[in-house]
Order: sequence, then structure tokens, then C-alpha cells
Amino acid sequence: MDLIYTLYSDARTVFRLKDVAMLTGETSFTSLNQKLNYYVRTGRLANPRKGLYCKPGYNREELACRIFAPAYVSLEYVLQRAGVIFQHDSRLTVVSYLSREVEVDGQTFLFRKIKNELLVSLPGLEQQGNSVTIAAPERAFLDMLYLNGAMYFDNLNPLRRDLIAQILPAYGSQALTKRVKKILEDNGLE
Repeated sequence: MDLIYTLYSDARTVFRLKDVAMLTGETSFTSLNQKLNYYVRTGRLANPRKGLYCKPGYNREELACRIFAPAYVSLEYVLQRAGVIFQHDSRLTVVSYLSREVEVDGQTFLFRKIKNELLVSLPGLEQQGNSVTIAAPERAFLDMLYLNGAMYFDNLNPLRRDLIAQILPAYGSQALTKRVKKILEDNGLE
């Protein structure tokens, strides 16, 4: 089976070598790596970071989740999209098992470390079909408060209080619970 056809037929836009091996059934990583490098040289695939191969026009959120997996898109990026914070930040913010700022293909990705129990805790996370895990605005709100302490939010109206209450126990933090309650009360939302 043609490797490039197999990759282009898949819904994902970002692949690791092991993903390609599983898709194609290829057992020789050396041979597979040579084929992938050929497609990179001929412009049919991109190799924006060692070990990652992308289709042209790849999804940058998907790339963010694949650089340091497990990871999910959250924090400022999600809150900006939801209209909770208005300050523009061009970085794509990701919660992962380590803290790093990485530039890949002209895009800056900011990874924030969170404890492992929260990283794999599913409440408030949405798995999209193309290997993107993204936090609901409520989860991103709680992540921000958990990681940064006191924060200012421009507009809390888009947030669902019932979902915040449902996700909050996963953090296991009384300080966070108090902080959330105070912020919601101060904004007349409790």
C-alpha cells in the first residue's frame, strides 16, 4: 500500500513514527524512516520537529497535543476563544507533564506542568476526532486558577457554573475551591 496515500487518507494531520508504522503495518523502522524522509524532501510531508511528520496544512492544536503527550489544549488559548479573557496571546497554551516553551514552525507552544492525576482526569476535556484533546472553558478556567493562583478574568458569563462545580472536585484543593467561590461571588455569579 502506498504510504503517502495511507497518511493522506487518515483524519489525523500529525504523526509520530510509531503511528505511521501502525497504520501501514511496516515493521522496519529504518525503512519507514527513509520513506518518510523522502516525502519530507519532496514536500509531500513536513517535519517541523524531530519525530513528528505532518501533512501540509496540519492542525496546530493537534501538533500541540503530540509534542509532549499526554497533553491537552487549555489555559489562555481556550479562554481567549471562549471570550473569558480579552488579552491577546499568540502562544498556544497546553497542559502537560512538564513545563516548556517550544517554537515549532513559527508557532510558540507554552506547556504548563500539572500533576499527573489531573492530566489524565477526564471531566471537562473533549477528545476531538483528530487526536486533539481540548479543555472546556470551565476546565481551562480552573486550570488557570490552579496553576497561577489569583487571576483576573474579563468576562465570566460564558462559563457554566454547573460544569465548574462538576469538575472542581477532581483538583482536590480546598484553596482552589475557596478561590473559585470568591471569584464567582465577586462577579455576582454564585
